[in-house]
Amino acid sequence: MIRFDQVNKRYRGSDEILRNVSFEIEAGELVFITGHSGAGKSTLLKLMAGIERPSSGTVLIGNQNISKLRPRMLPYLRRKFGLVFQDHKLLYDRSCFENVALPLYINGITGQEAARRIRAALDKVGLLGKEKAIPITLSGGEQQRLAIARAVVSRPAILIADEPTGNLDEAYASDIMTLFLAFQQVGATVIIATHDAHSIQSIPAKVLHLDHGKLSVS
Repeated sequence: MIRFDQVNKRYRGSDEILRNVSFEIEAGELVFITGHSGAGKSTLLKLMAGIERPSSGTVLIGNQNISKLRPRMLPYLRRKFGLVFQDHKLLYDRSCFENVALPLYINGITGQEAARRIRAALDKVGLLGKEKAIPITLSGGEQQRLAIARAVVSRPAILIADEPTGNLDEAYASDIMTLFLAFQQVGATVIIATHDAHSIQSIPAKVLHLDHGKLSVS
């Protein structure tokens, strides 16, 4: 499903963020990415989703080499992904319903089918009944769950989350991890960058550990 082969990433004017990173993730796996702040976790996720390209080495998503993919083809690649960002990236001038609808509309799904999927996604994250609410009126945990609903509404093959439980209390963090496990159990590949040591220790999963851009796997 996802393979990195001797991947290096350097931004202009900076040291290498990732150094000779190699690993494989199989379809349907649950994977944690951990490491100190600045270790390269977010960069690794962006490379997986085609948001960034490697400075050298190979990133394969299925049979597609990210480095050789033409820019006009990247939007089609990204349809395979559901992305949950640290800062949510919600649109605060639109309702919860409209935020979750965006991936469907981009894929040409509208009308009753879109409405059915949107309500199902909101139901999964415990926000059914708040379709008309504006995200700024939600709590931090509710905004995080809304971002997850938007990420999963198009039924992506790969779900990527960057620190999804950061700054949340223990109860919210546990609920969100339970949601991710449910998505993985129905066949999605789930990749989570996190500092949540409790989840890493209590949930059986592959762990990719980054330390100053170098990777170890356990």
